[in-house]
Amino acid sequence: MKKFLPAVIALLLVFTFAGCSAMTEDSSGTADTQISNTETADTQASNVGAAASSVLSTGDSLLNTSDMFTDRDLEQEADLTAAVSSELVSGEDITIEEEGVYLLSGEAENVTVIVAADDEAKVQLVLDDVSIINENTPAIYVKSADKVFVTTTDSDNYMEVTGAYAADGETNLDAVIFSKDDLVLNGTGILEIVSNEGNGITSKDDLKLTGGTYDITSAEDGLEANDSIRIYSGDITINSGKDALHSENDDDASLGHIYIYGGTLNITAADDAVRGTSVVQIDGGTINIETCTEGIEGTYVQINGGEIDIYATDDGINATAKNSSYSVVIEVNGGTIYVKMGSGDTDAFDSNGNIYINGGTIDIEARSAFDSNGTAQLNGGEVTVNGETITSITQSQMGGHQMDGQPQMGGGKRR
Repeated sequence: MKKFLPAVIALLLVFTFAGCSAMTEDSSGTADTQISNTETADTQASNVGAAASSVLSTGDSLLNTSDMFTDRDLEQEADLTAAVSSELVSGEDITIEEEGVYLLSGEAENVTVIVAADDEAKVQLVLDDVSIINENTPAIYVKSADKVFVTTTDSDNYMEVTGAYAADGETNLDAVIFSKDDLVLNGTGILEIVSNEGNGITSKDDLKLTGGTYDITSAEDGLEANDSIRIYSGDITINSGKDALHSENDDDASLGHIYIYGGTLNITAADDAVRGTSVVQIDGGTINIETCTEGIEGTYVQINGGEIDIYATDDGINATAKNSSYSVVIEVNGGTIYVKMGSGDTDAFDSNGNIYINGGTIDIEARSAFDSNGTAQLNGGEVTVNGETITSITQSQMGGHQMDGQPQMGGGKRR
């Protein structure tokens, strides 16, 4: 133990400072205080002793949650003092080239709001009773900017693309709202999105939802991002022909993650409900997955909190090697999780690597509760499989825990 003492002290100091709020500079030149997860830091510090004597340390936040959201990301009402107002007119695109706040209103067809600002510009589009219906182009298209905010007033807003998307040169547009740069959706109103032949919202950088009400129907992915999808709050309903949430980066394996801090998600997906190719980390919120093929999938899936309800026809929670930046792990440290599986060759928790259940309350209805190619440990929490409380994950649960009768078909929350 003496030889571990210096390392333990050093780690304690690192975790202590990690709990402090980071700062970032916004366009106004004022410092933006970031979200600080002191509870995670406290948990990390308490686990240092165990980490020093173990090859694998579980319970530590995988992602740096201190810089997920800025103050401006979380502001749900825009400052309209110097806003530029525009009334939509059918067939006339609106092009924004300067940083600022832009108040949009009106009903129109075949019109695109184009943001083509410099790489350091922050642009805020405020939707106030907006309705856009296009045939083959996005309703909002961010060509260039540092960050774009799409903020709803206390109003109802609607955007739809009825047909296949036309490319913009070498850029394959594929969503009702399409952004090449950071995109934040917030506000106090409602935004309904219908994409008949593509995604609902696409960002080629980070995509954040921090407030507002969203109803997204898409033929392909509901929310798609290259670098990350981050959800702080909001009431989000997604009905998707492919994945509801999909984050993937082919160029940087450390990216392509999904972080859920809060909010309510109601999901119906033809394929995966939540899929991040690197990390999926859930710290809170309410996630109701009515039906899907796989519920939550990533290389490393970490659940630290939240209320999660899954009905899946393949795997409820799945860890598989989507990239090489992270170990293949399912780790549960907290939260309340209910998983109900359809009949057939299905697993509630399926990892091509390891499974660690360290805390939380888990209720499973499935023929196969746990399936792991590596270690499967029940270290804490309360786990019930088909009405029976288990105290360890044994071979009888891995790949073949039988329940009384066939699992019932159909989705919906547990009653």
